[in-house]
Amino acid sequence: MKTLDRMTEGPWQKYHGPNLGYIQDQYEKFLKDPQSVEPAYRELFASWGSPPSLPNKEKKADTQVSGGTFDRNLLKKGVNAGKLVWNIRTYGHLAADIDPIGIGTKVDTRLLQPETYQLSQADLTALPAEVVWEEAPGDVKNGWEAIQRLHQIYTGTIAYEFSHVHEEEERNWLNSQAESGTNPAPLNGNEKKHLLKRLLEAEQFEEFLHRTFVGAKRFSVEGNDALIPMLDEIVREMAHADVRSILMGMAHRGRLNVLAHVLGKSYSKIFSEFLNSPNKHLVPSEGSMGINYGWTGDVKYHLGADRFLKEADAHEVRITLANNPSHLEFVNPVVEGFARAAQEDRSRPGYPKQDVNKAATILIHGDSAFPGEGIVAETLNFNKLPGFRNGGTIHIIVNNRIGFTTEGKDSRSTFYASDLAKGYEIPIIHVNADDPEACIAAARLASEYRNKFKKDFLIDLVGYRRYGHNETDDPETTQPLIYQKVKQHDTVTNLYMKKLVGGKVMTQTDADELKAKVQNGLKDAYDSVKSKEPVDHVLLSMNPTGDNSKPKANTSVPAETLRAINAELLQWPEGFTVYPKLQRILERRSTALQDGEKVDWGHAETLAFASILADGQPIRITGQDAERATFAHRNLVLHDSVDGTTFCPLHQLSHAKASFAIHNSPLSEASVLGFEYGYNVYSPETLVIWEAQYGDFTNCAQVIIDQFITSGRSKWRQKSSLVMMLPHGYEGQGPEHSSARLERFLQLGGEDNWTVANLTSSAQYFHLLRRQASIVNTEDARPLVLMAPKSLIRNPRVGSPVTSFSEGSFQEVIEQPGLGQSPKKVERLVMCSGKVAVDLEEAIDKKKDEDHSWLHVLRVEQLYPFPKEEITRIMKQYPNVKEILWVQEEPQNMGAWSYMEPKIREIAPKGTEVRYSGRPERSSPASGYQDVHVYEQQTIISFALNRKTINQHISLGR
Repeated sequence: MKTLDRMTEGPWQKYHGPNLGYIQDQYEKFLKDPQSVEPAYRELFASWGSPPSLPNKEKKADTQVSGGTFDRNLLKKGVNAGKLVWNIRTYGHLAADIDPIGIGTKVDTRLLQPETYQLSQADLTALPAEVVWEEAPGDVKNGWEAIQRLHQIYTGTIAYEFSHVHEEEERNWLNSQAESGTNPAPLNGNEKKHLLKRLLEAEQFEEFLHRTFVGAKRFSVEGNDALIPMLDEIVREMAHADVRSILMGMAHRGRLNVLAHVLGKSYSKIFSEFLNSPNKHLVPSEGSMGINYGWTGDVKYHLGADRFLKEADAHEVRITLANNPSHLEFVNPVVEGFARAAQEDRSRPGYPKQDVNKAATILIHGDSAFPGEGIVAETLNFNKLPGFRNGGTIHIIVNNRIGFTTEGKDSRSTFYASDLAKGYEIPIIHVNADDPEACIAAARLASEYRNKFKKDFLIDLVGYRRYGHNETDDPETTQPLIYQKVKQHDTVTNLYMKKLVGGKVMTQTDADELKAKVQNGLKDAYDSVKSKEPVDHVLLSMNPTGDNSKPKANTSVPAETLRAINAELLQWPEGFTVYPKLQRILERRSTALQDGEKVDWGHAETLAFASILADGQPIRITGQDAERATFAHRNLVLHDSVDGTTFCPLHQLSHAKASFAIHNSPLSEASVLGFEYGYNVYSPETLVIWEAQYGDFTNCAQVIIDQFITSGRSKWRQKSSLVMMLPHGYEGQGPEHSSARLERFLQLGGEDNWTVANLTSSAQYFHLLRRQASIVNTEDARPLVLMAPKSLIRNPRVGSPVTSFSEGSFQEVIEQPGLGQSPKKVERLVMCSGKVAVDLEEAIDKKKDEDHSWLHVLRVEQLYPFPKEEITRIMKQYPNVKEILWVQEEPQNMGAWSYMEPKIREIAPKGTEVRYSGRPERSSPASGYQDVHVYEQQTIISFALNRKTINQHISLGR
């Protein structure tokens, strides 16, 4: 009786018959090698010991057990049935009906067949249903019916991939949801009619555009029409889960349809964008009406939108679809940044307080782009990172099986387009786009999982593409067999309409009337636009006056205020042990604000941050080493050298009135910079800063820079004040640790779209940060590109006295102190920027005894917008200048020379030569040999400071 009593104790009560035999077998393996059994069994045996024994186990095949009989052969069949169930759950997706037109790859599905496990129908019928499937519903009578039901669930129009999810609680929940009998979603009659209406709207919208604007690009959603009601369902689920903002990103496939039906953009506005053309005739145009007036604009299928929607029995929710260029997946991190910004409260000191329930993210991908573009993996990696996570994203792959003309076999090495997500343990559902009710079920499950577990979920919406990549493309030249099937395949709307009529949900007359109503709505909207005269738009500059001056903000801070802030920054919690070497460095700051002392670069930055926080402005800074900084000058997150706890001095300031977030980022430039740009756009009141580990690495984020940061305002009126700190300077560290590619940022400058600076003093840095903070969330907001120093960080010549912080402001151009005292004697005017200016100063100081009256040096601290007025004013003071020499460290085809030369020539006095001193044209930005670097640098400096070289050209040949 003891054994039978144990069978009712603790966890053992759910094991009986063959299952009890199986658990005993697992226990025997556990005793020999605990690692040979699953973690759940290891935990079970460690907590509860051995399972109850079967009475008289060794005697005969049939044994009385708790009122029943035990058959060893039956035990084996039960174990095999368990393996079959596991494999149906794991591999059922391979046999699922998820391919609307039958172009998928056939795979071996023997693992799903009972005979593979030596099981017959009779064998399974003899097993109780609960032995095979513990949670079998009541109408399932035996093992055979259990297997058939599981086959039906896992090989239907929804295919589940959950076995890669390691968290047992999540995996069990997912399987339970799939097997609960509620998928596909049981819709009532009204819900089915509404679903048909949404399908009709999506389909008829595309057909109307196709007929009306023949040959115009629109990148239709046809073949994956169910995307629209799926998005409706996710929005509805999120609204009822108290989500206040839904942030969406997608490429151009189906974007117009999403804009019309999910974002609520009117048909008439979309039609007007097709009709708009400068010759005032009704000619299809890629331009977008309303977006081309006053800025350069973008094509209509790249545009975003905002909408406020009130769901029944739920609060109002804001839906945002991000603007996106043709670079497809690069909008992903931008939208993730939107969400994080929407979730955070930045009104109090310390780290912002995040509520992941306030906002949710939906990203819509292409089946070729999802595995093909590395930005996808970079963005998925944000899922659990403290500075970037946002409580889960719902991903939808709009899978039309072809990327432009390339099929899956040529575009990826994985079986599914979604397989990348498995590495991040993201649950995956594949759903047949021709079964709209299954699509709704997938959307509901994704929403429930995201809201419950605060993690990502992926839906692979498997459909097809009715036309070519765009509507001007003929797909039959490359996919003739596929498009023979597509032409013969009925639309999802017609298929679902027939289903509802056949199921007596509605009559054919009702369906026809509904379709006619949708068509009439489109026609009426078009007629209202066609009757109006199109507007002839003129492309205006964002800065038509050519006035590049920035607002003159008061960026100075009283010395006593700075000293009070400084004292607080050096107060650490009681018992906190700062690393001794770092402590000595930080304690030197205690006297840096006294007369006769200087404030270095890192100290100036901390004072700037503190004063900005005191003004009530939140700050967010990230980068691969942002907490300490690559060159160890920041150290704003201190680590206790005894117990490893952390402390941020800026979080304890009594002056602070806003949050300060600082996070080390993953080793990814593109996704992190995109995230920070998105955060800044959605939270324009925040000073957002991204610091590259080395400025050279920004080329990994070139798409974000080109397509969003530099041109977002011009294309979409999307303002940003993002700061990019890019360590730059030639110190002999080789090609990849020298140049932040200054020339690229200057080349991209236009319409006063950003500020590009290269500074030479800590006070200049302090004032520039505060000036940037002053334009945040204003009409003058612009990004700031800062060529940040490396060796100069600790160079005493860069330090500034306290009066430079308590007085003055940012200077776009600085005249070298000690030079130009006799203006009429100056024959050479040297212009330069950044580190080379300090190199020149050092060289001049070494030759104090020489006559330098013939020389003057201008440091151009702000390169773009070009400080024309200030430089012109200075030039006029030196009437006898024979030569203006631009000096730089970078090769001639890099750096600022190509940008500065025409601008200098334009304002140079008549007869004055404009020449260059720097490295010759090169394909690589810097030498990898220290001796070569030193020689070149010395040659450049010597040439600039040698009076005999006036009107000569530099040669760096050896």
